[in-house]
Parts: sequence; C-alpha cells; structure tokens
Amino acid sequence: MTTSSASSTADHSRSSDIETLKGLIRDVRNFPSDGILFRDITPLLADARGLALAVDLMAGPYRNRTIDVVVGAESRGFIFGTAIAHELGVGFTPIRKPGKLPGDVITQEYELEYGKDSLQIHADAIKPGQRVLIVDDLVATGGTLVACRDLVRALGADIVGITVLIELAELNGGALLAPDTLDSVLTY
Repeated sequence: MTTSSASSTADHSRSSDIETLKGLIRDVRNFPSDGILFRDITPLLADARGLALAVDLMAGPYRNRTIDVVVGAESRGFIFGTAIAHELGVGFTPIRKPGKLPGDVITQEYELEYGKDSLQIHADAIKPGQRVLIVDDLVATGGTLVACRDLVRALGADIVGITVLIELAELNGGALLAPDTLDSVLTY
C-alpha cells in the first residue's frame, strides 16, 4: 500500500510539473507562416524554476544510466543539452549547421518539407563505443534528430536515448527515431 501511495504522489507531482511547464509555453498562431501554431519556449527559458524543472524532467530517465557524452542540435538543443550534461556530470558536444565548426567534420543531409539541409559534428568529437544521449528542444517531423542520430552512429557511438522537451505527436516525427528510445516531457 505504501508503494501505491508513493506512486500516486509521484504521478500527481509529475502531472503538476507538466502543467507548470505548459503554462510557461506561449502559443503563437500563424508563425513562422500562416496555419502554423508555434510553441514558444522563450517564457520557459526566462523562468529559472521552469528551466530547472524542464532540465530535471528531461535528464530524469538517464540519471541512473551510463552516459559518456551528451550531444545537442543547434540551437535550442545547446540550451538543454549543456544543462543536462552538467546535471549528469558528463561533457557536451554540439551538432551544428554547416560552416560553424572548424577542423575536420562529418556532414549529414536531411530532408525538410521543401528542400534539404545538413548538420555537422567534429570528426573526433565522439569515440567509438561511447554511450551518447541526444538532446533537442522539440521533435516535429523528426528530420533534425534523425540526422543527429546518423552522425552519432557514423562515429561508432552507441545511442542510449533521445530526450526532448516537446513532441508534436500529430507530425509523427518520433516514429522515425525507432528503435531508439525517445523521451518527451510534453506532448502536443
């Protein structure tokens, strides 16, 4: 009975945490174009308690797992990724847009709704066999995170999981990440 009560309290606390975070995300209609509902996390980032809560919930599933390095996608993946890396006591490696990293890089192209883009990582940033957590703020169509995953795999690392603050479920981008584990704090 104690376990049930503790579980019930934890469920209520998580539900309360989710509502707190949702209250800090601003809905902006018709941005960046007509018909789009943009989830603006700027108010959440400006709120110290909200930011700490988001990082805590994103890092939570990985606290008792072996992680060697956290990678984050430009640009909001840097915000959450560095904080999560600090929380887990490991280093952080950025995945950037082309032309932003000096030295030897590897590049991964990915599809956009109307075209292509690419991401890069330093060729020596991750060692084969390292256990990696991939972080971004959001998964929508999944293209960015698939490119991140492919870059990490190209370096011979093992993906422990992928964590995001927001998953836009109707766009089904999370399905593209299977069989890797996707943990999302908020689902819209």
